[in-house]
Amino acid sequence: MRVLLLILVCLTLASTIKAEEHFARTKELVFEGDLAKEMVGGIGKWLNREILAAEKSRRNSFEEFLKANSSIAITQKQTDLLKSCLGLTDFNTTTWNFVISKSFLDSKPYFENDFYTVHEVKWQVIDSLDAEGLIVEPKKPAIMNYLVIPDAECSPESMLGLDKSALFPVADYLAKAGCRVVIPETLDRKQGFGQSLTLGRKTNIPRREFVYRMAYEMGHQINGLEISKQIAALQILKKLNPGLSTAVYGIGEGGFQALCLNALRDDLKSCVVDGYFYNKVNYHNEPIDRNIWRLWKHFSDAELVVLGNAPTIIHLGNYPVYDGARVIDNLGQAAPGILVKPDQKMILKEVEQLKKYLGLKKTKVASMVEEAKQEEYPKVLQKSLEDASVKANLKAFGKSQNTVLAVNHHEERQIRQFQNMVEFVQRSWRQSESVRNKFLNLPANSPRDTVSKRLNELRNVFWEDLIGKLPPPNLAKNPKSRLIYDTPEFKGYEITLDLYEDVFAQGIILIPKNLKEGEKRPVVVCQHGLEGKPVDVCVPDKKTPYYNSFGAELARKGYIVFAPQNPYIGKTEFRQLQRMANPIGLSLFSFIIRQHEAILQWLKNIPEVDGTKIAFYGLSYGGKTAMRVPSILPDYCLSICSGDFNEWIGKNVSIDYVGSYMWTFEYEMYEFNLGKTFNYAEMAYLIHPRPFMVERGHSDGVGNDEMVSWEFSKVRRFYAMQDIPENTTIEYFKGGHEIHGKGTYEFLQKHLGWPRK
Repeated sequence: MRVLLLILVCLTLASTIKAEEHFARTKELVFEGDLAKEMVGGIGKWLNREILAAEKSRRNSFEEFLKANSSIAITQKQTDLLKSCLGLTDFNTTTWNFVISKSFLDSKPYFENDFYTVHEVKWQVIDSLDAEGLIVEPKKPAIMNYLVIPDAECSPESMLGLDKSALFPVADYLAKAGCRVVIPETLDRKQGFGQSLTLGRKTNIPRREFVYRMAYEMGHQINGLEISKQIAALQILKKLNPGLSTAVYGIGEGGFQALCLNALRDDLKSCVVDGYFYNKVNYHNEPIDRNIWRLWKHFSDAELVVLGNAPTIIHLGNYPVYDGARVIDNLGQAAPGILVKPDQKMILKEVEQLKKYLGLKKTKVASMVEEAKQEEYPKVLQKSLEDASVKANLKAFGKSQNTVLAVNHHEERQIRQFQNMVEFVQRSWRQSESVRNKFLNLPANSPRDTVSKRLNELRNVFWEDLIGKLPPPNLAKNPKSRLIYDTPEFKGYEITLDLYEDVFAQGIILIPKNLKEGEKRPVVVCQHGLEGKPVDVCVPDKKTPYYNSFGAELARKGYIVFAPQNPYIGKTEFRQLQRMANPIGLSLFSFIIRQHEAILQWLKNIPEVDGTKIAFYGLSYGGKTAMRVPSILPDYCLSICSGDFNEWIGKNVSIDYVGSYMWTFEYEMYEFNLGKTFNYAEMAYLIHPRPFMVERGHSDGVGNDEMVSWEFSKVRRFYAMQDIPENTTIEYFKGGHEIHGKGTYEFLQKHLGWPRK
């Protein structure tokens, strides 16, 4: 009897020996701190190095470009890149015209003195987008056209000395010199307008960030929208008097726009950049409206200056400052970001790089003017007038004598421009489904081979252009493990895998104890949500809020379970990773995808794992992961999105929906140009033909049934048209934001063949 009992014990133990041997061969995980915090910090370190590496690579490439080309004019490829970064709209319109606005109920000029007359003007840009500002007409025949672009914190009036928000009345000076001047309204960062009285939603989000958020998702940039306005203004000026040359001046945000205009247009005489030129390696600490997808990867201030078609005059002073958004009535949804006067080293670093570029090609000279006292400021502008067809009246140069305007219409124009830009983007969203369909070029009833080929192409576009594709990991995985759970049903091991220096994957694997000799089981990767950890999914002795310990429950059913740690944890800390990553063409999911890729490769090497049956099941931000990671990584054999599936673009952009991210602090949600390329239905197409399921609680506040159903109906139709309707389904249940674990478990059993019936 003792011998038989010993044999039975040995047979029972044999089921877990191989798994234990596998983990025994790994190094011991001895780290005692917070691995999630370490992960976020490590990605930050990697990004800090990559930002510097991207700068070095960009400058080396640009130097080689200058050496190889006899002309340093911007190429079509560079033009297309810059337009792509800015999200510039097309300009197919024939209605460009200045409309003189009436000042209250009469037709008198907005302002007039002995030298010039000022009118408020409005002009159409494209579609429903328009622009407003001031036009200054000299009393004598104009010698030159001049576009003066204010900073976000300066009014057009201040450029004339009619209020005191600018340091120097540039437009007054130019108008007295004989220039016709157009001063567009630049949207400011005033707070208190990111709200909806209808929905009862209020935020402290500044106007500029409010437009940035929705525009970014729709493939527009707020700077790009304003550059579109300036291009239209330049076209109108050219139309008014084709014989006059045109120059552009910009300060702060206007300085960046002036640089871009000079690079994109070949009809400017000169370009003056004020209060903007410096090395922006710390771009992620600046206001989020300056966040531009891939800009740092391709262009810095020095490159834009050299690519400019007209000589550029750089004034190294008058840098605008911005203290960041204030908390209002305990509301703090605005993204962090400030502007300070740049360190002299950062200014000189960019200056030296520019001099190096100019030394390679001496066909064009850019003047760099040291910071001047206010009374010496005209020297900066005089340089831009030297090529004027009529010699400027230098006697007119001098300190402005204008008095402060009694009635200032600046704020009224700000409100109209804010509302117009919001409506333009909202209209872009409402029209976006047809844009996405055209982009996909994927008729649902196409032959399977045609669909498969096109989906592979789109999968690459999604990864490389929308998510941002990291290079393959350059470190061995070097798995480390430690036993953390030992229950009657399963054992749990905490695991780490190396990817890059300071970047690793981490999670918990649960191995059932009833595995038989030589048996292979399916795996369910169970993904936590925002601010979550793997223990929320795996803890064996209680039902966790929202997750109901669904990983532990699945392990009890006999699945091998892996619960990864994803780096969306740490509030502002992880959100700043998105800010760091975007300008070099990456995102938070660039890292998450490579982490999951490493996890999949590692799981397949475990003897008990059936590598053809690794499923994904995620809640909330884990559901967001369920839409993006399996759509790119085909080794996930199916995907279940719980508590997240939505009309995702509307969820991000709409100001008419109470649950929109426009009202929250989650500024990292916005993904550049997603609205014109991949909504959640299109991401699900990328998962096709693999099984895909949605789990939806009727009371889940992340969306409403109507939005979810609308978007899922397109997925169901697509699968049905490809003759596999059984591979997709949605389960509604009476409940909220949680794992329901009914229909989804049946879906897993159906497509993984476990538990066996």
